[in-house]
Amino acid sequence: MSLRLSTVILPVRRWHEGGRDQWLRAEQLGFHTAYTYDHLSWRSFRDGPWFGALPTLTAAATATERLRLGTLVTSPNFRHPVTLAKELISLDDISGGRVTLGIGAGGNGFDATALGQEPWSPRERADRFAEFVPLLDTLLTEGAVSHEGTFYSAEEARNIPGCVQRPRLPFAVAATGPRGLRLAARHGQAWVTTGDPKLFEDGTPEQSLEAIGGQLARLDKACAEIGRDSASIEKVLLTGFTPEANAVLGSVDAFVDFAGRHLELGFTELVIHAPIPDSDFAADEVVFEKIATEAAAQLDG
Repeated sequence: MSLRLSTVILPVRRWHEGGRDQWLRAEQLGFHTAYTYDHLSWRSFRDGPWFGALPTLTAAATATERLRLGTLVTSPNFRHPVTLAKELISLDDISGGRVTLGIGAGGNGFDATALGQEPWSPRERADRFAEFVPLLDTLLTEGAVSHEGTFYSAEEARNIPGCVQRPRLPFAVAATGPRGLRLAARHGQAWVTTGDPKLFEDGTPEQSLEAIGGQLARLDKACAEIGRDSASIEKVLLTGFTPEANAVLGSVDAFVDFAGRHLELGFTELVIHAPIPDSDFAADEVVFEKIATEAAAQLDG
């Protein structure tokens, strides 16, 4: 099975002080997609530079020509489907149809309280996500939408001319629980996982593979329940959060070994973080670029 290799570029650099160059280099290196995180701030980066995802992707769209672009992931934490749909249609147009929306339920990070609200419980996050995704799907595929929901409403929301990609830009749904997997099965062109977070610090690579295999099996079941072939959904692994952590970028051989084991499980796309010095994503830039240019050929060989 051939590998789609993609990257995540965290929005921590000013555009004219290395930010633009990173996106251009991602295209030159041949990555399938370059994603960015859609947060207001994130973990250890909270007290440093952090720019908005959609403006960054818009700038990247004007600087690149072939590279696909996307979020990993957008969540309801500070987004509303009506305004998000308008921004995504605009971004899809500016990029010439090169955008993928990674979307998830969100968590209890800084985004959860930045608007002054109390953090939602896991149940409320799931409830909101279950309403958010279908409404966003409708907004991106229909020219005028009215909806009155528990959490989100729309009144004659206009989204003309719609997406360049038809019927809409693809969704990559991040989910591991049963409700989220059902959303991925019904609305996703791709499914995203980071592995089992309970195994990140204390688990083994073998335990991680087993847990991820279980996630894939549950996705298969969710697809079967609605009569969909799960092979029609791309399977995306965002690396860096399994027990191997960022060691997968230690050498080309280390990455090829890791990637091969996950390709055997059924993944079609692996995403690696662009190196950021003095962070959890620190890595040798030379090795990172060699992985980008050499790993796929070794896996296909």
